[in-house]
Amino acid sequence: MASPFAHYLKRIEHALKAGNGTEHACQPALKALIEALRPQLIATNEPQRIACGAPDFIITHDGIPLGYIETTNIGADLDEAENTPQLKRCLGSLHNVILTDHLEFRLYRDGERVGSARLARVQTSGDLRISANGAEQLILLLDAFFDARAPVIKTPRELAERMARLARLIDDLIRQTLGHESKPGDLHAQYDAVRKILIPSLSVDEFADMYAQTIAYGLFAARCNHVGSGFMRELAGKDLPKTNPFLRRLFNTIAGADLDERIAWAVDDLSGLLAKADMAAILEDFGHATQQTDPVVHFYESFLKAYDPKLRELRGVYYTPEPAVGYIVRSVDALLKREFKLADGIADSSKIRLKRRKANGKGEEACDSHRVQILDPACGTGTFLHAIIASIHEQFSGNPGFWPGYVAQHLLPRLHGFELLMAPYAIAHMKLGLQLKESGYDFATDERLRVFLTNTLEEAHEIAGLPLFTQWLAEEAAAARDVGKNAPIMVVVGNPPYSGHSANKGEWIEGLLESYKQSPELKKPAQAKWLSDDYVKFIRFAQWRIEQTGHGILAFITNHSYLDNPTFLDMRASLMSSFDDIYVLDLHGNGKKKEKTPGGGKDENIFDIQQGVSIALLVRRTKRASRCTVRRADLWGGRTGKYAWLADHDVLDTDWEDVTPSAAPWLFVKQDERLAVEYNQAWSVADIFKPNGEPAPGFATQHDEFAISFTCDEARRKVEQLLETRSEAEARELFSLCAQSQWSYDRARAQLPLVDLDEAAIEVLYRPFDTRFSVYDRNVLVHRRERVTAHLLRDNLALCIPKNQESSGSAHFDGVFCADRPVELNLFRRGGAFVLPLWLYQAEDLRNKGAAERTANLSPAYLTALKGAVGSMRLKPEDVFAYIYAVLYAPGYRARYADFLKRSFPRIPIPRSADAFKTVAALGHELIALHLMRETTPSITKFPKAGSNRVEKVEFVPDPKHPEIGQVAINDEQFFQGMPRSVWEFTVGGYPVAHKWLKDRKGRLLTFDELKAYGRIVGAIDETFRIQDRIDEALQDTLGIKARGARRVGAR
Repeated sequence: MASPFAHYLKRIEHALKAGNGTEHACQPALKALIEALRPQLIATNEPQRIACGAPDFIITHDGIPLGYIETTNIGADLDEAENTPQLKRCLGSLHNVILTDHLEFRLYRDGERVGSARLARVQTSGDLRISANGAEQLILLLDAFFDARAPVIKTPRELAERMARLARLIDDLIRQTLGHESKPGDLHAQYDAVRKILIPSLSVDEFADMYAQTIAYGLFAARCNHVGSGFMRELAGKDLPKTNPFLRRLFNTIAGADLDERIAWAVDDLSGLLAKADMAAILEDFGHATQQTDPVVHFYESFLKAYDPKLRELRGVYYTPEPAVGYIVRSVDALLKREFKLADGIADSSKIRLKRRKANGKGEEACDSHRVQILDPACGTGTFLHAIIASIHEQFSGNPGFWPGYVAQHLLPRLHGFELLMAPYAIAHMKLGLQLKESGYDFATDERLRVFLTNTLEEAHEIAGLPLFTQWLAEEAAAARDVGKNAPIMVVVGNPPYSGHSANKGEWIEGLLESYKQSPELKKPAQAKWLSDDYVKFIRFAQWRIEQTGHGILAFITNHSYLDNPTFLDMRASLMSSFDDIYVLDLHGNGKKKEKTPGGGKDENIFDIQQGVSIALLVRRTKRASRCTVRRADLWGGRTGKYAWLADHDVLDTDWEDVTPSAAPWLFVKQDERLAVEYNQAWSVADIFKPNGEPAPGFATQHDEFAISFTCDEARRKVEQLLETRSEAEARELFSLCAQSQWSYDRARAQLPLVDLDEAAIEVLYRPFDTRFSVYDRNVLVHRRERVTAHLLRDNLALCIPKNQESSGSAHFDGVFCADRPVELNLFRRGGAFVLPLWLYQAEDLRNKGAAERTANLSPAYLTALKGAVGSMRLKPEDVFAYIYAVLYAPGYRARYADFLKRSFPRIPIPRSADAFKTVAALGHELIALHLMRETTPSITKFPKAGSNRVEKVEFVPDPKHPEIGQVAINDEQFFQGMPRSVWEFTVGGYPVAHKWLKDRKGRLLTFDELKAYGRIVGAIDETFRIQDRIDEALQDTLGIKARGARRVGAR
């Protein structure tokens, strides 16, 4: 055996006999072996670095990492070690790794084991038994390890994925370092700075993510600019473009020579990867842009997909397709020319004389400023700014000599972008810098790109007295704020982020937002929550900015909910007050609403998101108009078709339709004014069921797995199982329980033993036609909503309805059901089931099962109006309820008032006569009996095969000869036969009832009673269609309501 191995084994054996076979005791011997075999290499073992997640050894040559070694105690199970989080992290991120217990060595390349060698085994005596040819095998393995060279990367996708793996490792190291670092450390100082200046709510995990991504992209941008060989992390800051002095300073701080050594080793591995990459081939690919793909952003999205797929959604990193960007940029250019008489449009270089406050704050001074200043307040990776530069550059075709001077004097000074997240900010600088360089502009001057790292929705901070790193951030934010508040911005463009749970709650933007919340309805708790979405705040910021300038254009692509949602009525009124012309191009594609084209065809989103989107172009003229004109166009169909249309059009040749609203709620949609008057004369169900107060939703368990059961016994047993647990951790392993902020394990353990479970177990309506069981106690049903639910513990009837169609998540109005028991909030697909009980009981009678008086929850004013139509006829509350229920199920009613039903609680017309009321109410009673399963309907399906009855799949298979009939398979052997397609597709509140009922029972063995119940549900739905047809006839004949092209979704 070669002497280095003999010496190594002697030291290992000595450690074993001393009773110390730990990895720490053996590591010096391993270090000596490696450095003896390859004297030019250094094996570094740094305990502080290891404590934060680094491998035990980093093997370097001239400071460049070659590979990593992870050690265990002698005799440890290496198979188990492979599955530890530490090793999984290393194997998933690092190219060249050895795992060893000091006797067996395993070599891994990019996470795959490619070789192993055993030097010796430990005998029972404690002596080592040398393995035959072990030394020779280990020499071969170590040679492969020492001589490994990471493959030269030549494609953007491969580089993005390799970078992402290392960035993920850096992210983890930053978290661990923050955990080990004392509070005054550099990392904590930087974390505090980012929270103070940019994102006050930033968590440690979010900071680590931001930091890791910025390091990865800063290095990438530096490598793109690096000339020659010798690319190193310590010098990378000098390779970043001079167009961004802040990024250079920032990067020198977070990844320069002073980078914490607990993180530096992984960053060095990343810089080594970039040093070897074929950047010429990669950058050449970046130039191959297509209509829908920006290669630089595609690279970033590939990176995010490998780094953390969830982050793409979380960060809203959805690259705006070029056709949509092009439509907006061309439209802005056209509007500048037409409305403001600027012949050069977005390329305009003219200046205006204006006054501004002096830098010392004392008095004003005159200055010249470009007239057409453009801002993207959420510029992300710079997509819109890139398109604007490209559009302007086209105008210099044939005159390239003018271009450099124009860029320096008239382009860079008036093009501005704000971005909150460091990685997209770095990418924007890189992308725009590359674009201008390729266009022929040389950044030899100190002129910077005016893309700033800042929070658009926050005010600037005082700089004096802040730590250095914090000062740099504050200076960058202050420069941005000077643009935002003082530059005469004439055009605001972009695609602001959508975030319903906005973290931007600063006093300044919230103050501006108050003008969107003036209506009394929006002053009520939680009624204005959708106005807190980030995209709304960005619209409000842009509106304010244009108002400050006095004239200009706002051009955004955003969520389209504000166009017709009732919550946004004051927002629409405010926009109409601020602007003279509003152009809305609704691109639709709302997967949440299951939007279809007007012809019933497929409608796709231009983004990979569920939320529908629209383009808005808002113009505030220099000379204001007497009233605002709102114009609208709609683009339906497939994504490819929408792209093609957008690529070929702009605001001038779009077929606009005037939809200017004349009164609240100021909808930006086409309306039949006569029909609107007719509909608004009817009574809102919210006003009909008024005595119990404002409509309230059903109960919310916050932990259905624990609180909702298929049987009464199961409901009781779950409570007993919870009480048997010995700790909250054990209980949370058993059930997916509510958050601690809303539910207390200790309180539940103390109070539930006092509950009579036989008395407290109740039936609840969980989903349409789906009754379940629960325990009526706040420790089980966390939010019982007793103002409504308590009345349903007694003999009662309730109307279940969403506030509007969107709330139910259906493509058409179908959110209507009835209940005679407590109702769960998510009765409909998107939740929000409001429950309107017919009867109200006195407080002292709510839990008493004896005789009790009750009053009808019907508005006296409504009953008076109804009495005026039916004359002397006695109105029974049950008949009134049945009349309302029947109207809401009429296909003709749903079709005629489809546009209005999308937006608020439905309205019920007053009947023309007592006979009309009687006829419709009688049909309503039939429907109610069917939906409460009080009527036994004959089953129209058969269940022909015996078997396990286990629901393993749920699939509708149409009959080849009669596709409108089919069978519904629940496993490979069993099925329901004779299922009408119309019944299968019938929906209530967005749920396809026949499908949903079975799907929710996947994995269960259906009992005889459940099989029979399903047959009755199918029969009830089939009979519902027949009653709907009769209601339609009654409404047309006796109420004068004629269907306008009624579309019977789900009907036969």
